[in-house]
Amino acid sequence: MILLPLALQAADTNGPMEARYHACLDLATSNAEAAQNEAERFRLAGGGAKARQCLGLAYAMQEKWRDAAIAFEAAAQEAATAKDPLATRYWAQAGNAWLATGEPVKAYAALNNALAGGTLAGQDRGEALLDRARSLVAAGQLAGARTDLDAALESAPNDPLAWLLSATLARRTKDLPRAQNDIAQALKLSADDASVQLEAGNIAAMAGDGDAAKRAWEAAVKIAPTSSAGQNARAALAQFDAPAPVSAPPVK
Repeated sequence: MILLPLALQAADTNGPMEARYHACLDLATSNAEAAQNEAERFRLAGGGAKARQCLGLAYAMQEKWRDAAIAFEAAAQEAATAKDPLATRYWAQAGNAWLATGEPVKAYAALNNALAGGTLAGQDRGEALLDRARSLVAAGQLAGARTDLDAALESAPNDPLAWLLSATLARRTKDLPRAQNDIAQALKLSADDASVQLEAGNIAAMAGDGDAAKRAWEAAVKIAPTSSAGQNARAALAQFDAPAPVSAPPVK
């Protein structure tokens, strides 16, 4: 989730309400329900877009993703009206939250606004591109997703998620060499991630390397047995437990 890093980075600007803004962000990460009330008081006191962003973060910490997305969009719109360059970060947060609600169309629109602003750079830009790629995959627009993933890898070459998503997309489009290269990069950066090991197993299976697939899936189960990645890996491993087919007796 990119919401918290973006929130903390956004707090680096100066302003008369800065101390209260920092306090609100801190409260959102320690007592999200209390932060909802504080964010509303902060807004009434003139906190503007920052108060709305704090409200969005408070909702996000409670996984109230729709409420978070709406609050972040309100923050972005208010910031844009005030010509505040932080509007692009708020749009990126809104897009991330819309993805969490399973609404890729709204996510794509918000992320387009984030990237069109031209102020996101480095890791922030890379994460926004990753999220827009995810929205495009959900919409079945794989070519557009590939363009965004390639750009994300340029902006954030040390992000294991970027390599993981790129590898997964390559596998889905049957580009085995690209899939193998990209999952190798993801493993270098985050071999202790069950999702990375699951995908490594999927790609090894696609290449016909059953032993490598089994090792990767076993690693995924060991790392996070109750996660969705661990459960999917366990299901994939079930094929190795199936009894060998019984040969029919020779015809005499």
